[in-house]
Amino acid sequence: MEQLLHYCWKHRIWPVTGLTTTDGRTVEVTDPGLHNRNSGPDFFNAKVKIDGTLWVGNVEIHDKSSHWYLHGHDRDEHYNNVVLHVVGEADRDVKTQEGHFIPQLCLTVPPAVQANYEELLRTDQYPPCYRIIPGLSRLTVHSWMAALQTERLERKTIAIRQRAEQAGGSWEDALFQTLARNCGFGINGDAFEEWARHIPLSAVGKHRDDLFQIEAVFMGQAGLLELSTVPERYQQDALNEGYFAKLRKEYQYLAHKFSLQPMNSQLWRFLRLRPQNFPHIRISQLANLYYGRKAGLSALIECRDMASLADMMRTQVTPYWETHYTFGSESLRNAKHLSPFSINLLIINTCIPMLFAYGRHSSREELCDRAFDFLEQLKAENNHIIRMWKECGLEVETAGDSQALIQLKKEYCDRRDCLRCRIGYEYLKKPHSTPSIL
Repeated sequence: MEQLLHYCWKHRIWPVTGLTTTDGRTVEVTDPGLHNRNSGPDFFNAKVKIDGTLWVGNVEIHDKSSHWYLHGHDRDEHYNNVVLHVVGEADRDVKTQEGHFIPQLCLTVPPAVQANYEELLRTDQYPPCYRIIPGLSRLTVHSWMAALQTERLERKTIAIRQRAEQAGGSWEDALFQTLARNCGFGINGDAFEEWARHIPLSAVGKHRDDLFQIEAVFMGQAGLLELSTVPERYQQDALNEGYFAKLRKEYQYLAHKFSLQPMNSQLWRFLRLRPQNFPHIRISQLANLYYGRKAGLSALIECRDMASLADMMRTQVTPYWETHYTFGSESLRNAKHLSPFSINLLIINTCIPMLFAYGRHSSREELCDRAFDFLEQLKAENNHIIRMWKECGLEVETAGDSQALIQLKKEYCDRRDCLRCRIGYEYLKKPHSTPSIL
């Protein structure tokens, strides 16, 4: 398997002595090179000695030598600087585009590594490497968690940067869209991001001193001011109460003024959703937050401690929604504040990544450092992913830990990408033992 050959080459898992090319020349590997995950040779800037002569260049790896031609490398100038072709089976000689023969090295995957890898792929229990986790050193765990934490922030940075670019370079819009997405708390995340893209903040900002007008635009752009979106049994009550009609009338005026088009209301999901998470409630909370002028980029950058971050995210619904969850359906009075739990999630998934992303964008390392500091100050999240890792024996104390482990599961475990995982590396190099059959 080519992936395992990559793994063995990268981690120097080969006989200490006795490496030779297919034509009998001795091979010494000084540096296997830098693993390339994009187009081009598999490893850049490798250093290998062939019969005592040092070669510096690229290394290509295949299951069989003939794959060199199958993949068209003999016609690609990017492979002219390959100094060694590492293969599982040498079934033919290979040449570069320039016509030069390339030395080839047959590399065999050790049986224990092969067996351990197959075991990881077929194990039903999750994660498949659970057996070795309790025995990992603190240094191994700590270094891998730190890398995963940074990796997760980098991934979120890419998404935030894309939002800013799509908004014509506006980081305020990017913050609003990121906040909106996370107010969907998973189930309605995509719908909330789509909704936020339908909110022209430059236009709404002209009415920022009027909470009713803000809510009218917010509800209208969500497509929730169409009578068809109100459950049939509540439609007459919604009309009789008057608030729905007033919002709709105000939205129609503002939609005409700013040439607004609402999103498709069918994107909203209500099934198995708790009433406090209904889109109406979250949108009203966002309207209040926007009206209060607390959740802007400049305010975020000024936050120096957790208390100020929490205060920035603190909001509640407008008066009508204190007694409603949907239009026309009256409920017991409840201010419907964002809970401390929800605020913490918004800090973890909105404020901290935004600080990190903007810090990278503006070359302000102090903002990136502050983002990491905030992750270490917050308690770890409590969800099924974190509970799974705790059951495996990992200590999870801070939000930095939980974010790292969410990254580990989603980007490595779910994809069975054990060859890129440091825990997978420890598993693969362990002596293989066949489980006993009772």
